[in-house]
Amino acid sequence: QVQLVESGGGLVQAGGSLRLSCAASGRTLSDYVMGWFRQAPGKEREFVAAISRGGGSTYYADSVKGRFTISRDNAKNTVYLQMNSLKPEDTAVYYCAASLWASIASAQSRYDYWGQGTQVTVSS
Repeated sequence: QVQLVESGGGLVQAGGSLRLSCAASGRTLSDYVMGWFRQAPGKEREFVAAISRGGGSTYYADSVKGRFTISRDNAKNTVYLQMNSLKPEDTAVYYCAASLWASIASAQSRYDYWGQGTQVTVSS
């Protein structure tokens, strides 16, 4: 089992940047495909980005493609989400998640472990 803790959220103006981190403990991160999801007030949680176990493959939601970058440092047991050109509609609680499946995926059902989330607020 792995425990996940997100950090790096906060308040930023539109057009600004934030980098989220997800630190894993309890099991080596390289055993997992990792993903980021978000949930805005009154909306369903949605997929943002995912990265393969070795970091060689990534996948993004259309809404963040070209603005967000997911990466990982397995030696540090940490996954990152670099968010640039932020928009008010990016405001949400951001969650990282770990999947034991071999391939990256956007479906929440494929993820086995979840962090508590970190709030990102983008002001206009």
